[in-house]
Amino acid sequence: QVQLVESGGGLVQAGGSLRLSCAASGRTFRNLAMGWFRQAPGKEREFVAAISWRGTNTHYLDSVKGRFTISRDNAKNTVYLQMNDLKPEDTAVYYCAATGRFSITSGRSDYDYWGQGTQVTVSA
Repeated sequence: QVQLVESGGGLVQAGGSLRLSCAASGRTFRNLAMGWFRQAPGKEREFVAAISWRGTNTHYLDSVKGRFTISRDNAKNTVYLQMNDLKPEDTAVYYCAATGRFSITSGRSDYDYWGQGTQVTVSA
């Protein structure tokens, strides 16, 4: 089992920045590929970013490329999502997820463990 706890969400003006953190406990963190997803009101949960267990491979939703950066610190069992130049359309609940798959994936059903989510609100 893996427990994931997100933090760092909040209210920010358009153009601002936030850094989300996801602390993991339980199963060996460094063996897990990690991802961030988000869900806006009335919409499906969508993939945002993923990182391999070594941190050498990353993948992003097209609309966040160049603005968001996913990273991880295996010594701290933590994955991060640095979000810059935020836009109102980035407003959503952001979820951290973990998968035991060897390669990174954007498929929601490929992830085995999920956090409770943290709210990000971007005002115009």
